[in-house]
Amino acid sequence: MSKTTGKMIRQPKVNRFVHWTAAVSIIMLIITGLGQMPLYGRYLGPNPPVFLEWLQSYEITLWLHYTFASILIFTAIFHLIHHLIRKEFAIVPRKGDLKGSYHLMKAMILKKPEPPSHKYLPEQRLAYALFAVSILLLVVTGAFKVYQNVAGGSLSNTMMVVMTTGHNIGTVLIIFAFIGHMAAFLFKDNRKMLPGMFTGKVDQEYVKHRHSLWYDELKQKKQRKNKKIS
Repeated sequence: MSKTTGKMIRQPKVNRFVHWTAAVSIIMLIITGLGQMPLYGRYLGPNPPVFLEWLQSYEITLWLHYTFASILIFTAIFHLIHHLIRKEFAIVPRKGDLKGSYHLMKAMILKKPEPPSHKYLPEQRLAYALFAVSILLLVVTGAFKVYQNVAGGSLSNTMMVVMTTGHNIGTVLIIFAFIGHMAAFLFKDNRKMLPGMFTGKVDQEYVKHRHSLWYDELKQKKQRKNKKIS
């Protein structure tokens, strides 16, 4: 619990670091990845604004793509190791999350009482899985493309087609996941989670109301800790 009255820490500094580093990296990877196609040259024309000229440079967008890919890979590995060591798996999808998401969405749309939730809502855990699968697919297929393009590797045409197709599918999936992530905030109740991604803290009454299973879990943990001390 936070020392600030009425607030609870939902996202510690490490989570916020991982979230924002991954978010910036993914956005930059999408922008620079599209730059590998003649997309910007076609739509920005021969005289783009000065601050957008770099988008038309294949070399600049390529090396920025590699740079942000490296940052994202580092962030993902750090995230995995950190939570494995601490045995924190609250964001990992659970059995019944699809059904839980359906009931939660239905309750939000029809303005009915929502089913109780843990620290993360079922759809948040599913969104995490979609991001994880997309990133894994992009990293694996991207590694083969780097091997071919930078390291001078010699992959067969068939292999390159498979890797490129896989990379394109991963790109579409992560764009879809990003749009879905943003669309979640169209629902007013979901916006109450936003302060947690900036300050780490969310309103305690919100947690009691919407994440009651997590709130009870924290209370029980605190009671056990107090018993040990006494």
